[in-house]
Amino acid sequence: MIEFEDYKVKLNDIQPKLQDLRASLNIDGALDELERLHAMSEAPGFWDNPEKSQKTSIRIKQLEAKVERFKRMSTQWDDLMTICEMALEENDDSMLPELQEGFATLEGEMEEARLETLLTGSYDGNNALVSFHAGAGGTEAQDWCQMLYRMYTRWAERHGFTYKILDYIDGEEAGLKSADILIEGENAYGFLKSEHGVHRLVRISPFDSQARRHTSFSAVEVIPEITDDVDVEIKPEDYEMQVYRSSGAGGQHINKTSSAVRLIHKATGIVVSCQQERSQFQNKEVCLRMLKSKLVEIKEREHYDKISDIKGVQQKIEWGSQIRNYVFMPYTLAKDTRTGYEMTNINAVMDGNIDGFINAYLTCAATGIWPGKN
Repeated sequence: MIEFEDYKVKLNDIQPKLQDLRASLNIDGALDELERLHAMSEAPGFWDNPEKSQKTSIRIKQLEAKVERFKRMSTQWDDLMTICEMALEENDDSMLPELQEGFATLEGEMEEARLETLLTGSYDGNNALVSFHAGAGGTEAQDWCQMLYRMYTRWAERHGFTYKILDYIDGEEAGLKSADILIEGENAYGFLKSEHGVHRLVRISPFDSQARRHTSFSAVEVIPEITDDVDVEIKPEDYEMQVYRSSGAGGQHINKTSSAVRLIHKATGIVVSCQQERSQFQNKEVCLRMLKSKLVEIKEREHYDKISDIKGVQQKIEWGSQIRNYVFMPYTLAKDTRTGYEMTNINAVMDGNIDGFINAYLTCAATGIWPGKN
């Protein structure tokens, strides 16, 4: 019965951490905000403004999920302590496997919640605009780009986030040349900001008849979706607008109408495209939001005084600039060059199991200690 005594000590040790999480997650504030939003949603005329009411409904769901998760962790703690006390009182060790599994689950959930408290950036709570760009190397690089696209969309699905394809350009023989998606969910940008950069793949190419090992690069760009309450003026004379026919995985009315829109920001050279919506007007509106988001993010990241100072500097998608290496041959390993975090189960990584990389980045960013850079 020593194991139950040990677990009782462990549970008592983590109880203060659970209470600290309540304060860090501002559960009391969330409950107050929920009460206010519920009253607002029940007021006459609430649904007269669909856009505002939809945002309110989404916020209610986010807050309810946060509160419910904390309640679940508190209940788990109570249940595990009850198991310990019952087992010790009745001298019954049959519940040990349940206790071990439950404690591991509680620790995992508390760690995930703790990491959320590290998301203190201005836009960490926002949705994430994620762009994919194949590097040099033709079919091989385009196939790798599509693999990354799949990895991040699978990650989004794992976390209950939704994603919308904004633009998608197929590769010449396989894969994709570039794509833009919007991942929607609380803290989507806060988690995914760690993924911004060049990703390097090493494998035996399935497109090489001689089965040689190839190295490929693709870039992933992650920026927060900027909401309308951020004041950024983009005048019609600031950009060039091009229209074209939709194509690829995200297209509507494929090859029938020129509804897809591309905007080129004259001062910076930044290019945004959208072909998801049904009309040219709707696609233009999405493009303007994307352009606004990119300008604000670059201004914040590079500390420019004003938008007009921004230069559209493109990161080189090549050796030496990668943030993570993915090796399929002669061994399997995914390793982050910044944090030093690694996983040998490459198939799990490509299926969207990248939380370890994200958590390691957030922890390093919070502590200022970067093992991978030493």
